[in-house]
Amino acid sequence: MNVTKSYFGEIHEQTVHSFTIRNNHGMEVTCIDFGCTITKILVPDQVGTFENVVLGFDTLDEYVNNSSYFGSVIGRVAGRIHPPTFDLDGVTYDLPPNEGDNHLHGGPNSFHQVIWDSIIEEDSDEIKIKFSHLSPDGACGYPGELKVTVTYSLNNKNELLITYQGTAEKKTLLNIANHSYFNLSGDGKRTILDHELTMKSDRFLELDASLLPTGAYIDVENTTFDFRDGKKIREGVQSNHIQNQLVGGGYDHPFLLNANNQEEICLVDSISGRKLIVETDQPSVVLYSANMLESNFQIRGVPSQKHLGVCLETQYPPNAIHHQDLPSIVLDKNEVYQSRTRFKFLLV
Repeated sequence: MNVTKSYFGEIHEQTVHSFTIRNNHGMEVTCIDFGCTITKILVPDQVGTFENVVLGFDTLDEYVNNSSYFGSVIGRVAGRIHPPTFDLDGVTYDLPPNEGDNHLHGGPNSFHQVIWDSIIEEDSDEIKIKFSHLSPDGACGYPGELKVTVTYSLNNKNELLITYQGTAEKKTLLNIANHSYFNLSGDGKRTILDHELTMKSDRFLELDASLLPTGAYIDVENTTFDFRDGKKIREGVQSNHIQNQLVGGGYDHPFLLNANNQEEICLVDSISGRKLIVETDQPSVVLYSANMLESNFQIRGVPSQKHLGVCLETQYPPNAIHHQDLPSIVLDKNEVYQSRTRFKFLLV
C-alpha cells in the first residue's frame, strides 16, 4: 500500500492538499483537506477496468462554487433543521438559515468549507488519513467548542472505513455524515436509475412539503420504498407516490435501519458488475437520488443532470432536535461522540 500527498489549490491564503491512498489491488481513494472531501474512488469493473465511482471535481474552485456537497463531511448537523432554532437547558440558540427558512447541513461555511488539519498513519495492510478540526463556540450558531476527528482508512480488502469522533466543552448538537454521490457505472457513464438497491429497512420517515420529517413513520410494505428484496432506483423516480413526487421524483428520505454492521445496505450496477456494501452503527440512512442536482455545470467533462449519483448518508434522522420520538442528537458536555461506516467494494 502507498499514499501520496500533493498540492490541490489555495483559498484565503491557505494551501489545500490532496491525499491518494492506493492498496495492493489497485483501488484508490483520493480526498482533500478542504471539507474532508472524497474526490475520487477508483475500483475495477467485472473486466478489470478501474474507474471513478463517486462524483467530484479536479479543482478547488469547483468545490468552493458548487453547493452540491460532493463527497464532503457534513456538520455539525447533517440535514435540515426547521425552525432554525433550538433550546438546550433553557437557553435558545438561533441557527443561520441557508436554504430558504431552513438551516441545512450545518449552515454556511460549516464543516464542508473549512480546511482540516491532517496526519497520515501507515501500516502494511491499512493506511489512514486523520482529519481534525476545532469548531469554536458559537460556530454557525451552535454552542460549545467542539473537537472533531474524521478518519478515512483504506485496507487491502477494498474497504473504506469512515470514523467520526467528537467532544464538546458545552452541551451541543452533533450529527455528522459523509455526502458522497455514488455512481457504480464508472466515470459517470450512466445515471443511477438502473442501479439496484437492497436495504434492511421496514420504515422511512414521512416528509412535508419543505422536505422535513414530520415525525411520522411510514411502513415500506407495498410501496416503492420497500428495498428489502432489492429494487431499481428508477421505480421511485417514476412513481406516483406522493412522497416520491414531493422530492422532485425519487428519494430524499431517512430510512430506519433494521440492522447494523450486517450488510444492511447493498448497491449494485449489473452492467459494470460493481457492488457496494454499506455497514454502519448509525440508526438511519438518508437515501438521496440527486433529484435536485442542477444541470448548469460539468463533472469532469460529464454534463451534470438529475439522478447522476446516489447518496447513502448514514446518520441520525434529520431535524431530530424537533421530534422527541426520533433518536437524540444532543451531545452532553465532555461526552464522546463516535460513529463508524464501512464501504465495501466488490464484484457481483
